[in-house]
Amino acid sequence: MRIYTRTGDDGTTSLFGGQRLSKDALRIEAYGTLDELNVCMGALSTHEAVGSELEFLREMQSDVFSWGSHLATVDPNMKAHLPVVPSDRVKAMEAWMDLQNESLPELKNFLLPGGHAAIADAHACRVVCRRAERRVIGLAQVEDIPEGLVAYLNRLSDVFFVWSRVLHKALNIPEIPWKAAD
Repeated sequence: MRIYTRTGDDGTTSLFGGQRLSKDALRIEAYGTLDELNVCMGALSTHEAVGSELEFLREMQSDVFSWGSHLATVDPNMKAHLPVVPSDRVKAMEAWMDLQNESLPELKNFLLPGGHAAIADAHACRVVCRRAERRVIGLAQVEDIPEGLVAYLNRLSDVFFVWSRVLHKALNIPEIPWKAAD
């Protein structure tokens, strides 16, 4: 199967169902940023320090892909065939964060990303997730978006912040507090 189609050479792309939009349309920006987030999550998943949490990460990675498919589909007939993100996933993310926070030191400062590639990748996930959230909110101002998506992304970015702290602890690497320059 040939990968290239040449149909996007005019600056447009297809949604599921065939509708064509400019590649810089809000909808394309929103699901394109979810695609970027999925790549960042894939990078995070390669770190041995993720360990037993890999399945949890893969579930969320699959969710992000599913949310992207919802944003890439406006045809009601096609929407009926899309995967559904479990409605309890936000609660599951909150429960995971609550459990992790029990063993983390009290947060007293803003933290600088870094110390290890896994920690930096968790922060990359966090900031790309926040950008995806902004893109989805922008889209929601002019079009319908899937119910629950904004809350999902808001909580997911929190998960990645907590994950960065978990990785600091697991890797025995001190957190780097932010200090204003003198």
